[in-house]
Amino acid sequence: MSDSNRKLRILFVTSDKYPPFRPAARVIFGQELVQRGHVIDWLIQAEKDCKNSYQIPYGNGKAYIAATDDGTSRWKRLRKHFLDLLNDLKIFSLVKQEEYDLMQVKDKYIAALIAILAVKFNKTHFIYWLAYPHAEASLYEANEGIARYKFFYTLRGKFFKFVLYKIILPCSVHIFVQSEQMKKDIAEKGIPLDKMTPIPSSLSLNEIPYVQSSGRLFLKKDADEKHIVYLGTLMRTRRLDFIIRVHAKVIGKHPAAKLFLVGKGEMPEDEKFLMEEAARLGIRESIVFTGYMPMKDAWEYIRNANVCLSPYFPTPILNSTSPTKLIEYMAMSKPVIGNNHPEQSLVISESGAGLCVPWDEDAFASAISELLDDPVRADQMGAKGRMYIERCRTDSIMATKVEEQYIRICNKQQKLSD
Repeated sequence: MSDSNRKLRILFVTSDKYPPFRPAARVIFGQELVQRGHVIDWLIQAEKDCKNSYQIPYGNGKAYIAATDDGTSRWKRLRKHFLDLLNDLKIFSLVKQEEYDLMQVKDKYIAALIAILAVKFNKTHFIYWLAYPHAEASLYEANEGIARYKFFYTLRGKFFKFVLYKIILPCSVHIFVQSEQMKKDIAEKGIPLDKMTPIPSSLSLNEIPYVQSSGRLFLKKDADEKHIVYLGTLMRTRRLDFIIRVHAKVIGKHPAAKLFLVGKGEMPEDEKFLMEEAARLGIRESIVFTGYMPMKDAWEYIRNANVCLSPYFPTPILNSTSPTKLIEYMAMSKPVIGNNHPEQSLVISESGAGLCVPWDEDAFASAISELLDDPVRADQMGAKGRMYIERCRTDSIMATKVEEQYIRICNKQQKLSD
């Protein structure tokens, strides 16, 4: 059977919640691979409170959806994880009954261990997808005093680190990672480079708006007003008080500039911290905190922006990420300002979509002012960003990379069997 005609049967076990919203799950597995004829079954937990597990048709396969408890107490969070684990134990029976060509586990550790045991007794390939360095993040938050429960975060980080690098990744026939930097970081742990494929952030150009306004949200803007937009989480670990102080410097040259922080933190204290910093600097009135909103509404703030920001605090944890907000800005033809970061620097350099500067308040403020003072150049950068996304970062392009690896692995095994 030729590569182009081979249709695979896949079991996808993911940490995403149902209904999935992240592109890797929702679009690559929920749409792109399905449209190409591959049959995908899902093991996934419900997002909202759900008393019983259930099964539904999904795509051209089935979704086995775990019950959940969305309470916030420690007991309820523990119960939520237990319900998810019960659902993941279905791996054993499903792999035996359905004869999958491969099993893809994404960002789950106990489920990955279950999957490794299951494939030992069945002709199924185990592939892992690591989108975030969870182990290192837990240890970092514990060591920096950011974690609410230091002992638990330390214990979790050490456990994840051991099972990931000593069991899960060595037992995987292939590994999808988030970025070239993550690939390099994992290789330093002894995992072969040729065993990994980076699948950076991507998006669907059919979903994200571009030229015509949707009319969903009307934002008034005076002629001399400049809008600077940050889209994303406001978690304190992101150190976004940095851009509050940057904005204070920008206002010195552009008094009518407004900073829009589109998103929310994990806890109310995250936003309160930023508001207090703005009040301390006397610029609270020039900053808008939108809170959480549907993505279609958030895009309207980007559409109205003169400049969009993608600050990433320089830590080994964030260095391996693939910034989603950056490509969303670029897809909407907006010029971007970002700080030096392995993938962000590469994308901005290759595309010409904006300016990349050190993590320095003066450098960031100067770059913002530079583009506010030169709207023609800013527009040209925005146009280049859109062309780059069309050429390099669509969900369809990433789905093809995933599909090629799947078929290569299955064809290799078929040749060995023959």
